[in-house]
Amino acid sequence: MAIARALMPDPKPMLFDEVTSALDPERVAEVEAVIMGLAEQGMPMMMVTHDMWFARDVASRVIFCAGGVVVEDGPPEQVLGEPKEERTREFINRVFHIKA
Repeated sequence: MAIARALMPDPKPMLFDEVTSALDPERVAEVEAVIMGLAEQGMPMMMVTHDMWFARDVASRVIFCAGGVVVEDGPPEQVLGEPKEERTREFINRVFHIKA
């Protein structure tokens, strides 16, 4: 409902801050589907999330921050797939359980 309410005045851009936190898995899937639909329609969005899987799938740009500092910035396939910075690689290894 909060997303629908926010869309009423036709905002540009939409800002999402941990929009799926405290939701059960079914609601997370529903909210993510709505956001994916908005992205496909070209809605400008900025999202803060800890869900790296979703960020990888929906984002056109990922900014990875640690300790209040921007560590890495770029397309999701670069930042989450082939990070340049050691701190980003450490995070990816822990979250995705893969070598980056």
